[in-house]
Amino acid sequence: MKTIYASALMGLSLLFSGCQPEKPTDEISTIATFHWFDYQGQDAVFAEPLAKGSYQNPVAAGFFPDPSITRRGDDYYMVLSSFSYTPGLPILHSTDLVNWQLVGHALSRASQVDMSGMQVSRGIFAPTIRYHDGTFYIITTVVDKGGNFILTATDPAGPWSDPIWLPEVEGIDPDMFFDDDGKVYISHNGEAPDEALYEGHRAIWMWQYDPVKKAVLPDSKKLLVNGGVDLSTKPIWIEAPHIYKHNGWYYLVCAEGGTADQHSAVVFRTRSLNEPFVPYGDNPILTQRDLPADRANAITTAGHADLVQLPDGQWWAVFLATRTYDQTYFNTGRETFLLPVSWKDEWPTILPQGQEIPYRHPAPTGLVSSTGAMTQTGNFNWRDEFDGQNLKLDWNLLREFDQSWLTLDGQNLNINAKDVGMDSLSQPAFIGRRQQHTSFETSTSLVVPKGKISAGLVAFQNEQYHYYLGVKTAAGKTTVFLEQAKGAKPSLISSQDLAANTEQLRLRIQGKAGEISFYYADQTGDWQQLGEVQDAKILSTQVAGGFVGTTLGVHARQEKETIP
Repeated sequence: MKTIYASALMGLSLLFSGCQPEKPTDEISTIATFHWFDYQGQDAVFAEPLAKGSYQNPVAAGFFPDPSITRRGDDYYMVLSSFSYTPGLPILHSTDLVNWQLVGHALSRASQVDMSGMQVSRGIFAPTIRYHDGTFYIITTVVDKGGNFILTATDPAGPWSDPIWLPEVEGIDPDMFFDDDGKVYISHNGEAPDEALYEGHRAIWMWQYDPVKKAVLPDSKKLLVNGGVDLSTKPIWIEAPHIYKHNGWYYLVCAEGGTADQHSAVVFRTRSLNEPFVPYGDNPILTQRDLPADRANAITTAGHADLVQLPDGQWWAVFLATRTYDQTYFNTGRETFLLPVSWKDEWPTILPQGQEIPYRHPAPTGLVSSTGAMTQTGNFNWRDEFDGQNLKLDWNLLREFDQSWLTLDGQNLNINAKDVGMDSLSQPAFIGRRQQHTSFETSTSLVVPKGKISAGLVAFQNEQYHYYLGVKTAAGKTTVFLEQAKGAKPSLISSQDLAANTEQLRLRIQGKAGEISFYYADQTGDWQQLGEVQDAKILSTQVAGGFVGTTLGVHARQEKETIP
């Protein structure tokens, strides 16, 4: 039925566009029609049923980095980095801290930020979310195009305000702290005082903020931490500050060591914000850098934590970490994990040094269950029949907020192919969702395009590292093909001619750790593998670089040349 409907729509489109019948179809159509998209994740670490009263780490699997959390009553909200994906700043909601549902995005329109022309790992860096006196606040950074800014909303699902720009506040990873005397402070990572003593020498700075004037107070800038816990050891990349007040102490939790395998969370405290912060003698309060790299099912790169207090006084922490294969590789990006916070001598600790982050842990108690929410962890299937009027929240675009090139007609997704591909710094005609498992399968069904376009599935890490499994028809010949970008422009690595009368095609990508395979099938035939098993490590952060995870989705591209 979907095929008939799509064909009728195409016929009407040609009729009303005034196209002359003698023109070949391959000179007219730029529309790619997709019927559905399916994603399945099956990781061994998620396979065993959860014990009663326990939860699964990570609580938000896949590309959900740099988590920040806040509470309003019985509701908890997280915001994550999004870099140059749009809509930006995903907002997750939970009532039990372990089952999270994507409810919206804080950046939803072009009037808020401009990320055009950016590489995928630029754009929106680490945010902080706070709730105060009926209003939600997010403070974050758009690198290269404006710097630090604040957004506000009364409903965290949106809409959020246009930015309040903070031109005086340099650096990244800003935090907002509302003191009980009514004063508001912004802390952030910035340049070292005077001059850097070594590579990675940074500092944590603080400003007082006037919420009425919506600006920092002149001359209120103050140095909180120079370098890290111990400057003499040349600590690197002190960042991600968050300030809390508890039992008369001000606590400052930061990330230290860089966001790779030396990552950690460290803590400082002071009785007054007018006095120096003193580091904890047992820092770091979270790290995995002291564990063997060859341990089974390793969780690594742990750090960048934010804390939240529950109504009964418990404290819990969300933080980023990664699940690796072959010791150091991960394609899924930096993920969000959850652990309880313990207190000793009025110092907080997330995990004692030398202990592994657990995949399973007793869940927080005394909270309202969120088990009805769409999970972001464990093994699951996710499917989009494209039967709505708007894209599901799980889908992301690149760089720009414009969606005029796609339509949902209630049965199909129709994409108007652009003349740029996945290697472009413009916005390609692409929508993607997160790869949330090391072992996954994703597939789609589409109308074989007859114009000078191609359409298909993409596994995308960045502009120079991705795969495109596509199909096109040119000069009466239909071809399914595979392109690989491996540190340079995409190149054709495999292709197969199909029967000339092929009108419908299914495409599938299967990934397992460092291997990835590509398949095709017509509507009645069996799956056929296209080419050999390919290298999935090119989709890992270790090979491709950057701060994002792999996304999987559909793409359409105008073709200037015939594929050999």
